Amino acid sequence: HVQLVESGGGSVQPGSSLQLSCAASGFTLDLYVMGWFRQAPGKEREGVSYIRGSDGSTYYTDSVKGRFTISSDSAKNTVYLQMNNLKPEDTAVYYCAAMIELPVTNLMRPANYDYWGRGAQVTVNS
Repeated sequence: HVQLVESGGGSVQPGSSLQLSCAASGFTLDLYVMGWFRQAPGKEREGVSYIRGSDGSTYYTDSVKGRFTISSDSAKNTVYLQMNNLKPEDTAVYYCAAMIELPVTNLMRPANYDYWGRGAQVTVNS
């Protein structure tokens, strides 16, 4: 039974940091691509970052480069998203997702992902 559970969301001021965690069960991370997505009210779900289980390579969307860092801990079967220098435009529900690592072109396309968590709210305002 595959399950993804996010934690670590919250309400912070601009410039603050948060770390999201995604605890995975029912599979091992090294065979999957783990992605973080976010969805703001009235907007489509967008890809934020991913990490490949096979080689640890990562990707970030332009708006978070230099501020967000994705990482994984195979011993804990958990993926993290460290978010620094948060901005109001980062406000969204953040979702963790998993896909079996296959040779697909767009690893930030939500439809390519097989499993999803329920999401964690991140609110950035003053």
